[in-house]
Amino acid sequence: MSINTIEYAKIFMDALDGQLVAGATSGWMEENSGQIQYNGGNEVKIPKIQLNGLGTYDKDSGFVQGAVTLTYETKQMTQDRGRTFQLDAVDVDETNFALVAGNVMGEFQRTKVIPEIDAYRYSKIAELAKTMKKTSLYKPTQDTILQKLLDEIAMIKDVVGDENEIVITMSTKIANLLDMASNHVLESGTFQQGNVTLNVKNIDGSPIIRVPSARLKTAYQFFDGTTEGQTEGGFEATQDAQNINWIIAVRHALIAVSKTDVTRIFDPVTNQKANAWKIDYRKYHDLWIPDNAMEGIWVNINGTAS
Repeated sequence: MSINTIEYAKIFMDALDGQLVAGATSGWMEENSGQIQYNGGNEVKIPKIQLNGLGTYDKDSGFVQGAVTLTYETKQMTQDRGRTFQLDAVDVDETNFALVAGNVMGEFQRTKVIPEIDAYRYSKIAELAKTMKKTSLYKPTQDTILQKLLDEIAMIKDVVGDENEIVITMSTKIANLLDMASNHVLESGTFQQGNVTLNVKNIDGSPIIRVPSARLKTAYQFFDGTTEGQTEGGFEATQDAQNINWIIAVRHALIAVSKTDVTRIFDPVTNQKANAWKIDYRKYHDLWIPDNAMEGIWVNINGTAS
C-alpha cells in the first residue's frame, strides 16, 4: 500500500466519523462516549461507580468512613457491519481519487449507514425500555397528544429532577400532529450535536428531535448482504415491529459508540481482483443504558392498551 492510500484512509476515517455524529438524528448520544475506555476493536469498557449515602457526624469520632467503588464493565459492540467498493481505474485516477471516493463514501454513509445506525439505536432503546417496563401504549390524537407528552415529561422529571437535561426524540408524523395541537406552546430553540447547531422546537424546556418514522420502530432485521434475496444489504422493520411515537431520555443516560475500523484502500496495481481502486469500509457500533440510568428513559409506543 502506498503512502497516499494510507493518508487517504486516515482522512476518510476522520471525516466519516465526524459526518456520522453530525448527521445522525441520534448523533448526540455519542457525546456520552467520552466516559468509556476504547482501545480498538469491538470492545469498550464502561465505568460503574458505587457510593455510600450520608451518615451521622459524631462530635468525637467525626466522619463516618465512606466507600467509593469504581469498576469497569466490558461491553462488546454487537453491530459489526461493512462493505467493499471498487472504483474503476478508467473512471478514477490518482489526481481525482480523493474527490470521487470522498463523495462516494460520504453518500454511502449518509443514505445507508446513518439511517441504519439510527434505527438500531432507537429499537435498542425500546427493547431495553420494554424489559424494564418503561413504556406506554398510546394512540395519538390532536386533542390529547399535548397533555400526554407533558404528563410523561413530568413523570420523568419527578424522578430525575429539573436539573437534568431531557431530550425528546419524536417521529416526524407525530411531531406534525403535536404542532397542530400545541397552540403555540412549542418554542423555537437550538440543539448542539457535535459541531453542528440544529434549529429545533422545545416543549417544557426540552428539545424535540424529529426523526423519519421509518427509523423509529421497535424492531428491525439487519441483512448480511450475501444471502440470496438480501444482497442489497441494509435493514428493514420486522413484520411485528411497532411504531414509536416518542422517546424521552435524560441526555446523559444513553451511551452510543460508533467506530470506523481501519479503512483500507488499495490502488489498481495492488488490487488483485480488478483494475480498480478498492475501498474496504467497516463500522462497529452499539448503544447501552447503564442500570442506574434507566430511570431517565421512557418510550411511548403507538397502540392501544388491551
